[in-house]
This record gives sequence, C-alpha cells and structure tokens, in this order.
Amino acid sequence: MNKPKVVVTRRWPAEVETQLQALYDVQLNESDVPMSADELKHALQTADALLTTVTDPITADVLNTPNKRARIIGQFGVGYNNIDIQTAKAQGLTVTNTPHVLDDCTADIAMLLLLMSARRASEAERMVRAGQWTGWTPTQLLGQKVTGKTLGLIGFGRIAQAMAKKAHYGFGMNILFYVPRSTPEQHIIDDLQATRCASIEDLLAQADFVSLHCPGGEATKRLINETRLKLMRPTAHLINTARGDVVDSEALIKALKEGWIAGAGLDVFEGEPHLDPEFLTLDNATLLPHLGSASHETRTAMGNRVIANIGEFFAGREPSDRVA
Repeated sequence: MNKPKVVVTRRWPAEVETQLQALYDVQLNESDVPMSADELKHALQTADALLTTVTDPITADVLNTPNKRARIIGQFGVGYNNIDIQTAKAQGLTVTNTPHVLDDCTADIAMLLLLMSARRASEAERMVRAGQWTGWTPTQLLGQKVTGKTLGLIGFGRIAQAMAKKAHYGFGMNILFYVPRSTPEQHIIDDLQATRCASIEDLLAQADFVSLHCPGGEATKRLINETRLKLMRPTAHLINTARGDVVDSEALIKALKEGWIAGAGLDVFEGEPHLDPEFLTLDNATLLPHLGSASHETRTAMGNRVIANIGEFFAGREPSDRVA
C-alpha cells in the first residue's frame, strides 16, 4: 500500500522531519523559503496532507483551487487565523492545530518581554555593545520594579494562565484578567488570587503591565487602539505575544513616543516580518522576532503533535486537535 503523500511548507526540527520521512511520502521545503500561493495550490492538488505554519496564508483563493487531493491541513502552531476556516469547513477539509505543548514556552517569552521592558534591558545592552557605557551611576537607566506590581491579562487561556502563575508565584504580582464570554474554572482563579475585570477598559486603567493573549482575526483586529492606549497608566507597559494585528501599530508608536505608556515588549507585529520602521527608532520598545515557542523541546513537541493528528486522520479516527 502506498504511503500518503505529505507536503511540509517550511523546515521543521530535524527529528520531526525524520519521523515524517519514515511514515509518509514527504516533500520537505529544503530552502525554507515561504511557499507562494501557486505552490500552496499545487500542494493541495498533489498531496494527501498539507502541513502548514502560522505564516502560510491559506486563503479562500488557495482553498478554492480545483481538483484538490488533500483532505487534511495539519497546522504547526496553536493559532490558525492564517487559514480561512469557513472555506475549509465548507469544502470538508479537516484542519488541526497544536495546543497545550507551547503554553509554558510562550509564557516564558511574555515574562521575558515584561522584565526587559520594565528594566530597560534592550536599551542597556545596546549601550554596552556600542561602547557607550562609562561606568555605574546612581541615575542611569532607571526602570521599574516588577515584584508586587499588577499584571493585567487580556485573554485567560492556557498561555495567559501559565504567565499568571509565573508572575504571581515568581514575582508576587497581583493578577487581573478579562475574557468576554467564557468563565475560567474557579479553582484556577482562586489559586492565582486573580480578579476578573468587567471590561478591557477597567483592566487597562488598573494594570502596571498589560499582556495580550487573545486570538487573532477580525474580532480582535486592533483591539488595542489609540483610545484604549490612553487609558493605560503612563508608567505601564504593553506586552504582546499573541498576534500582531491585535495592536494598532501606529497608535502604539505614538503612545511610546509621547509617553502615554512607559514601554512595550513585542514578539509579534502587524504585517510581520515587515514591521513599521518607526519601532526601530524607539528606545522604549523591546522587539523580538516571533520567538514565542522557539525552544528545541517545544518546536519538536509541536511537530510530534502534527504527526499524531494526521496519523489519527489517516487511520480513520477523529484527530485530537481538530479545529475544523
């Protein structure tokens, strides 16, 4: 019996690629150059499974390509707003993602950004590397204390809860959160001594640090805009490890330049990798290249989760992480 054919859109950890090659007829992306729309369409026409990443635009146009052979899209990532889910559902395509395995790793990056922004760490490193540091002085690069401050989380899913745990137990931080509809389990709220805010506006006005953990998509596009940024404290910091389009970049740049807030730590950007060049001029912006899940352990676990999902699908079982 012939092995199912699988197309992988980007390079994955070597261990995962080796497993895929043992199980399937695999087409790897040796160059790691993002596939074009035409290449994605061809993959859907010639493979049984397309294994995508969060940066692959799987649009309605791509999905509407005729004579599709693929029956499943295995997403390497927990987010899937790069995929037109409604079109995929309408065409009977199965879509899976990789939840759970990247929670702590992404929360680590969120805490890293919080600490770097609060203590002006990226600004300080640039000073040292540029040979501009002339020695210790009492007023040099004064930042803000983190321990005991208030962290506000917009979204309270697994990654937000993992960050809250690190912040509360590691730094004695008070935890606020906002979710529009669902109610987290009470024991989680009690364990973190967390307080639910009635609105985003309420949270923004109280928090010393605001961390974004909401999904991308039209419902949350530019959720953090000029009006909401003006509600934050002038000593507050905004942290984004969610999706770039959750924040209005122009408004955030204005807020950082004019001192509405003290700083921002960003791992994601609108239109990435093409971020607004004004960010590069700001000393109070800490910028990382979408490193949320970037550890050997986590990226391998994500790949293994994709393998498990497509394995269940080809065996005629319901994939554990089906989202469409």
